Amino acid sequence: MTGFGRGVARAGDLQVTVEVRAVNHRFLDVKVRGTPAPALEELAVARIRERLERGAVTVAIAIDRGGPATGGVDRAAARRVYTELAELARELALPPPHLAEVLRVPGVIATHAIDAETAAAPVGQALAAALDQLCAHRDREGQVLAGDLAARVDALRALLAALAADAAAAAPAIAARLRDRLADALAPGAIAPERLAQEVALLVERADVTEELVRARAHVDALAETLAAAGPVGRRLDFLLQELGREINTTGAKSATAAISARVVSAKAELEKMREQVQNLE
Repeated sequence: MTGFGRGVARAGDLQVTVEVRAVNHRFLDVKVRGTPAPALEELAVARIRERLERGAVTVAIAIDRGGPATGGVDRAAARRVYTELAELARELALPPPHLAEVLRVPGVIATHAIDAETAAAPVGQALAAALDQLCAHRDREGQVLAGDLAARVDALRALLAALAADAAAAAPAIAARLRDRLADALAPGAIAPERLAQEVALLVERADVTEELVRARAHVDALAETLAAAGPVGRRLDFLLQELGREINTTGAKSATAAISARVVSAKAELEKMREQVQNLE
């Protein structure tokens, strides 16, 4: 699921701004940018794992200290950098370096260090505010996706009911088809009616999908209950769709009529659409 959140917090002369972005991902993948200390990165990852279960999440942390932005110029470092750049410029027949180029070299301007322990509280506050916004956005998106999935659950119920009716009508169709084939291949009376009845019964038993449809209906009921439940449901929906897919595939493999085969194709199409949507759910 996608979402964006931004939070700002202050503590003394520190101002912390945290931005959190999330896009669809089957699992939770967190990347933290801008943090000046490993402890703050660990804090951000831990707080996100408490709130989210899925998504590719990017966290940007900016910490500004009030007052002078720098601790001054390290003159010795500046002279050393200028000397090295000037020598390189002469070797390459280029103009000597400008002061701005020297100041951009890391280490020439001494910056104030950010104390991770001091920054932890405002980072946590800003991150909490950003996550509140992001989760609210994801909740709205989730409600829309849940409505779409509920409609597809209803469509699956209708397909399973039609499959049950088709399966009930399959026995006469199997018997008629077998009689036609035998009539074309054998002379009249070449096979006893009792033998024909046995063969028909065997074929009907092999094509029986009653158990598969019972389990499939149970999975569809579980899908509906899960969609109505509170909290993260994406992983459970993944599992239920996988199990429902098994029953539909077995039904298709045992299909005895063109009508059943057509229903199975329609059910698989609905399942595929649901799988795509479920990947976006928390």
